[in-house]
Amino acid sequence: MTNRIAAVLAVIAIAALLADFWWAGGAASLFLAKKFADLIEYLAFWR
Repeated sequence: MTNRIAAVLAVIAIAALLADFWWAGGAASLFLAKKFADLIEYLAFWR
């Protein structure tokens, strides 16, 4: 991955987070964080 692609992906991710906090108050980010934590627990179980 080149630096340019990484920078574009970072800008997209930051824009998505800002849009979520602006329009939904961070609800989607919180939902994804909880689901990611559940995924980590599930993968730790199969380790």
